[in-house]
Amino acid sequence: MFTFGNPLFLIGLIIIPFLYFWHRRYSSNHEGTFQISTINLLSEKMKLKGKIIATSLLLCQYLTILLIILGLARPQIIDSIQETNVDVVDIVLVMDISSSMLATDFSPNRLEAVKKTAKNFINARESDRIGVLVFAGESFIQCPLTIDKEVLLSLMDDIQVAEQSYDGTAIGMAIANATNRLRNSDAKSKVMILLSDGSNNAGELDPLTSADLASNFGIKIYTIGAGTNQDVSFIPGRGYIRNEIDEKTLKAIAKRTNAKYFRATNVAGLEEVYKTIDLLERTEIEVKKFTRYKELFGWLLIPAMIIGLGRHAIDRTLFSKQL
Repeated sequence: MFTFGNPLFLIGLIIIPFLYFWHRRYSSNHEGTFQISTINLLSEKMKLKGKIIATSLLLCQYLTILLIILGLARPQIIDSIQETNVDVVDIVLVMDISSSMLATDFSPNRLEAVKKTAKNFINARESDRIGVLVFAGESFIQCPLTIDKEVLLSLMDDIQVAEQSYDGTAIGMAIANATNRLRNSDAKSKVMILLSDGSNNAGELDPLTSADLASNFGIKIYTIGAGTNQDVSFIPGRGYIRNEIDEKTLKAIAKRTNAKYFRATNVAGLEEVYKTIDLLERTEIEVKKFTRYKELFGWLLIPAMIIGLGRHAIDRTLFSKQL
């Protein structure tokens, strides 16, 4: 960007037209004269040459003044340099894929509603690394921590309810597996978002023991209990099942890791929960702006000095009185 450091000096430009009109009106009164015996000594060529020299010297005078004024106004080129530091958050989405996630109290079912909401959450996190871990009777990494949203969302689409042989709800094992993925992270904040619709009934680790382990590594675990407040929910082809969300354990997990527990009883509530977590765990972006000024006055004042000295030298040589 081009600008002037001392723009008030530009007001001096109005001097130039005043000098011009003054010269046109009054300069003839100050012109020197000399007498010769005959005008035949002055040819048209000599007259034209004299006018050219006089006009050139006058233009040099105006140009010198113009360059001095512009130089004093300090023309500058400004370069802005922006440095952005992003403190990313590493997030692992821990999702229950036990058979109860096929319940239709969320449309079309709990699992599909969770997948859709989680994908919206992923799209809202621009700079963070996000991974997905799924669990039933055992836990599996669906996608390791990544910034590749396209791959992550594609793998989210592939999530299905666990096969019957792996059915169950191993919350403790899931937390331990996710902790193992986050413990060596150097991110400013390490977060786990655990969603389940049941209670821990599989695996070898107690959920609270796993939560303490995660807390030792500075990992926060936001927990979500998904399911209606009704006693039973319907699963197509299977019938009604009892809703057994272990809210006490989920609350304790969140508390031990300095996080929060949320209850989602419908799709709208689930979306609101993820939006709230998104606001609680924001990526910190620090922007530093540096401005560099390149001064151009030298490119004006130096030519002004050269032109001024040149004009003065011509005045002293061509028009000085010969003794």
